[in-house]
Amino acid sequence: MLIGCVGLWGLASFNTARRIREIGIRKTLGASSADIVMLLVGQFLRPVLIANVIAWPLAFVAMRTWLAGFDDRIALSPLYFVGASLLALGIAVLTVLGQSLRASRAAPAWALRHD
Repeated sequence: MLIGCVGLWGLASFNTARRIREIGIRKTLGASSADIVMLLVGQFLRPVLIANVIAWPLAFVAMRTWLAGFDDRIALSPLYFVGASLLALGIAVLTVLGQSLRASRAAPAWALRHD
């Protein structure tokens, strides 16, 4: 999980640096810091949500097959998958939030001069 967080942090850093002019223009045109943060964090939550949608059925089938081999069976609740998804989303938000806040608080004039 740590390697995934470091990869996500690097991707967020690269993407923020690449979009610094866009962020400066958005701030100049009146976007608030919260709008910028939501834009950047939302961009990284989409792949996490898509990965969860793909992983849920696969994990359900794999866990059901694995649990069928035991004598004492338990019910496989969807709450486990929802909890894992919420944990993954929380980790992704916390990982990207630092870069997003730093980019949203930068002065628009600096962002437009920066190249």
